[in-house]
Amino acid sequence: MLTIRNATLADGRQRDVRIDTSAGRIAAVGSTLTESGRDIDASGKLLLPGAIDAHVHFRQPGFDHKETWETGSRSAAAGGVTTVVDMPNTDPPTVDGESFDEKAALAEASYVDYGINGGVTPEWDPDELFDRPVLALGEVFLADSTGEMGIEEDLFGEAVERATDEYRVVTVHAEDADLFSEAARARADDDYDAWSAYRTAEAEAAAVERAVEVGAAADADIHVAHTSTPEGVDAAKAGGATCEVTPHHLLLSREDYDELGTFGRMNPPLRSEERRAALFERVADGTVDIVATDHAPHTREEKAAGIWDAPSGVPGVETMLALLLEEARKGTLSYERVRDLTAANPADIFGLTRKGAVEEGLMADLVLVDPDSSREIRGADLHSKCDWTPFEGMRGVFPELTMVRGNVVYDSGEFGDPVGENVRG
Repeated sequence: MLTIRNATLADGRQRDVRIDTSAGRIAAVGSTLTESGRDIDASGKLLLPGAIDAHVHFRQPGFDHKETWETGSRSAAAGGVTTVVDMPNTDPPTVDGESFDEKAALAEASYVDYGINGGVTPEWDPDELFDRPVLALGEVFLADSTGEMGIEEDLFGEAVERATDEYRVVTVHAEDADLFSEAARARADDDYDAWSAYRTAEAEAAAVERAVEVGAAADADIHVAHTSTPEGVDAAKAGGATCEVTPHHLLLSREDYDELGTFGRMNPPLRSEERRAALFERVADGTVDIVATDHAPHTREEKAAGIWDAPSGVPGVETMLALLLEEARKGTLSYERVRDLTAANPADIFGLTRKGAVEEGLMADLVLVDPDSSREIRGADLHSKCDWTPFEGMRGVFPELTMVRGNVVYDSGEFGDPVGENVRG
């Protein structure tokens, strides 16, 4: 047994938390638990449920030079993320039994628990996929997002119906390519804002509306990935879908292109400062369900191209919780809201019933934080295989200790052993 004493929970209560390390569960939560033999004094510290990042690209198989399950999961652990959900656009894409098995074997190197999503292409094999422990379908593209996995609407409808039959969530990348601005393509290669002008805000809202319409017809659970506009959020919620917002859409805008250059290119793109502020309001007031990173690392060399040639995507799994805790430290978000955005709500959406809270009987996925230990974010200090971050110079509150099912996987700069397991068993 291990007891974390005098910890402050997200709601402000001070509690002792006892962990049955052999079972990996929280054995008790109380105000005056008896001695257990092994104690951690958490006086003045915040104890949170481990974050669940429902949207990462750990790049294996096929793109090991960008990230691996080992490096990506170490980065997650150092950022207080104890569960990740990996997306299928690897090489090969995770669209059948063989590709799922290949990725699952690689994921055994993970330091944190994981879910593996199945992808949808014209070549997908749903029978083989759903015979495996697939967490959900997605990221299902309704646009030619990165060139390889955009699908037609009839195939999307088929996938939604099949996922509903299998009681799986469908995570949707919603952008309507018909509403992209071809006029913006004439802008110069060093006009970084051209990417936002090209992939219009209207394209997102229109695709969200169509996705939730198809989902409603099938009585499906639709989750909209990386909503980047208030209009996209509002369309998702009006249609009965859940939605996520990334830290980069929450905290960065088109005004940051001068500093970021092509390192700020992602899909969907950065939006206006006005839209960013409206998005933040929806995160703070409870409209948005979760924050997830769309962690999509590329090398510096790959990103150092013109705006029309650089790959889309930024890293973020290690900085998500730190950035949100900094907002809580400043008073723009509550700690309870951070808990819900990063743990309670993603656990509920994706059926992770043993995760997401500091409660007796749940998995001991825990993060211990000094809420006053704000520091500058530096890419060189992070643990992703790519050594850069779009949040360079911003401030974050990073965890001191991260536990996965009672196993210490990160402690003040030192890593434990890789203990990750598939959340679907």
